Amino acid sequence: MNREEFSKIVASIPHQPGCYKYYSKDQELLYVGKAKDLRKRVSSYFNKTVDNFKTRKLVSLIYALDFTVTNSEHDAFLLENSLIKHYQPRFNIVLKDDKSYPYIVIKNENFPRVFFTRRLIRDGSEYLGPFTGLGRVKELLELIRQNIPLRTCSLNLTPANIKKGKFKVCLEYHLGNCKGPCEGKQAEEDYKINLQQVRYVLKGNIGAVIKELKAEMNAFAADMQFEKAQIIKKKIESLQSYQSKSIVVNPKLENVDVASILVDEHHFYVNYMMVSNGSVVHSNTLQIVKKLDDEAEADVLSLAIDSLMEKYQSIAKEVIVPMQVDMADEAIKVTIPKAGDKKNLLDMSIKNAEIFMQDMRRKDTLLLSEASKEQNMLVLEELQEAFQMSEIPVHIECFDNSNFQGAYPVAAMVCFKNGLPANKEYRHYHIKTVEGINDFASMGEVVFRRYKRLMEEKASLPQLVIIDGGKGQLSSAMESIEKLGLTGRMTLVGLAKREESVFFVGDTEPLQLPYDSPPHLLLRRIRDEVHRFGITFHRQVRSKATFKNELEEIPGIGEKTATELLQAFRSVKNIKTLTERELTKVIGAAKARVVWGYFNKTPNP
Repeated sequence: MNREEFSKIVASIPHQPGCYKYYSKDQELLYVGKAKDLRKRVSSYFNKTVDNFKTRKLVSLIYALDFTVTNSEHDAFLLENSLIKHYQPRFNIVLKDDKSYPYIVIKNENFPRVFFTRRLIRDGSEYLGPFTGLGRVKELLELIRQNIPLRTCSLNLTPANIKKGKFKVCLEYHLGNCKGPCEGKQAEEDYKINLQQVRYVLKGNIGAVIKELKAEMNAFAADMQFEKAQIIKKKIESLQSYQSKSIVVNPKLENVDVASILVDEHHFYVNYMMVSNGSVVHSNTLQIVKKLDDEAEADVLSLAIDSLMEKYQSIAKEVIVPMQVDMADEAIKVTIPKAGDKKNLLDMSIKNAEIFMQDMRRKDTLLLSEASKEQNMLVLEELQEAFQMSEIPVHIECFDNSNFQGAYPVAAMVCFKNGLPANKEYRHYHIKTVEGINDFASMGEVVFRRYKRLMEEKASLPQLVIIDGGKGQLSSAMESIEKLGLTGRMTLVGLAKREESVFFVGDTEPLQLPYDSPPHLLLRRIRDEVHRFGITFHRQVRSKATFKNELEEIPGIGEKTATELLQAFRSVKNIKTLTERELTKVIGAAKARVVWGYFNKTPNP
């Protein structure tokens, strides 16, 4: 991916924290990174000269990128760590000591100890974290030790042992760091209050602690002990900045899947996140085309979850969703959270679905999706195979006729290139040489005019031409192609209006493509587009003709004068109410007298 290619997709990357992933042409995951601002970080790879050889090599191999939005930079850090450990991309540094996240554990025992660990043991102990660095964990433990008296010994403080007087208080008691539960000097209920204070600190409820630290900092500053005041200030800043709990990595969640769904007029958008051993290891969002207006969101979400769980080989026994869904595996628990960690995960899933939906809408408008181009090419290759064409139909044109009870005959042509509408190539046609109702001859006329013009301009010809109609229209179009000497230079097919069968010149039986196959869906899209374009034009012509005809029926009044009157007075109804003097200001005295006289039943002089 070069700078120019990246510029086409940069608008789809949000200014939000998250993780980004770079893929090679073979879909190998090359690199996982985190960012406070995804767009700025990813752009930096393409918008500046890279001096580092490894980074230059990485950028040269990038073919596609993906990203997952998180709620904070801290969550991005944890998600990055999870993804690196899960996938081990070759451009990421793998931690050789295989260390896991640091936690603070409240041990499941009498008078629980509070200490640092990297091992999660399912023994009923309470794990708080994870944290972004060991230094912060040690600092917090020191802060707790200095402010909340807890035991640090490994004695077995059962009620029986304490009652027997097996233990004596140690130096920590005399220093004020412990209240001496080993000798029964502190009740277990009082100790639980201290543990609750620890939880408050680690979960971010640290207002009282910060207040106390600020007082201590001010006291040191007043006493001219600025170094000590600076140390306390750093602790306050650390407490204010860190986020003690992450929704990206939570050991309580183990293996669960998360899914959400959004809907607009034409599509469903399903985001799926796979949580393995407490870490988000997959995040994927799908766009699903609506087939029926009354399709239930719950049914679509259920089918998508089953499909994605199978794709990612999920072993989750619980699915977190925003609504009740039926699962193929009845053993899977369906959870609709209202608050807490699971609700936070669901909110993150919805946020990613929203960003994806906005991005797809933008791409539909600007036609800037590289992935769509690849998918379109696959569809075109399928169409080539179905029609047994010698070339991939990257240039397709489609014709349609319109008339109203034989009046106002017009035609329309739409052009698709690389499977996408090429709006600048669209054309309208007024039928010029055909008298009365004759759809066959009208089709022959516009096809002849179109390709005669392309030949004169030496422009490229389409590989595939679609005639919206049956065998009669197709035969007339083929006669025009033969007159121009273009036989064999393009494939001509007719698309029947009702059955949507495909007719080839000379064939007695039509080709019936599978109804929901990508080639058939593309043909239907092209046909719908030519209908829309043609009908819009026909309505405009009919509307103008209806207005002008009554004026042009006046003897001596032609199209030019009728147009001048309508531009000035907007409608025939308004013109009928005008005085001869008012008309004179626009079309002159002679014509004004004629028009006024016609509508007022006064014979012309």
